[in-house]
Amino acid sequence: MKIICIGRNYTKHIEELANEKPENPVIFMKPDSAVLLKKNPFIIPPFSQDIHYEVEILVKINRLGKFIDEKFAHKYYEEIGLGIDFTARDVQNKMKEKGLPWEKAKAFDGSAVIGRFFNKEDLNLNSIKFQLYKNEKLVQDGDSSHMLWKIDEIIAYVSQFFTLKIGDVIFTGTPAGVGRIEPNDQLKGILDGKEMFQIKVK
Repeated sequence: MKIICIGRNYTKHIEELANEKPENPVIFMKPDSAVLLKKNPFIIPPFSQDIHYEVEILVKINRLGKFIDEKFAHKYYEEIGLGIDFTARDVQNKMKEKGLPWEKAKAFDGSAVIGRFFNKEDLNLNSIKFQLYKNEKLVQDGDSSHMLWKIDEIIAYVSQFFTLKIGDVIFTGTPAGVGRIEPNDQLKGILDGKEMFQIKVK
């Protein structure tokens, strides 16, 4: 299993971090060791003083594929989920200043929350609504219709570079509203009105 992440896929999130709008999807990876184990709390790592939440729609790949044509991309997934890409923003900013890779900021242990999955047939893929609550306060409110690159476009693009395998998970990018977490915070993810995960921060 590999975790493929798409960055800068929502205009307002690009603007809130003062990034440039990319010509193509920004891709980075997380190892399987980044997955936060079920029912475990997220523990703030000692190397960062500024961990941010980023809620994202997830896509689980269900067949082997390479150089996938966009018109066939819908055949490569049946399930849609929700998760969090935890980011060490202070570490990432230092990496960006020096033109270095982001792995230390994005791929550390426990940095990938993978919640429940639903059959895509139960969702309106053109407008999947999702939210993140921090301590019962709404902090991110997303809609897949606002993606710069839609799910099928992402699959087609990613498969040019990486063979997609059964069980791979694609994080499709985060909307505006990212922010810092503190010990004892409670994070809850909602997709299509249904709770997908609940995480305690320590």
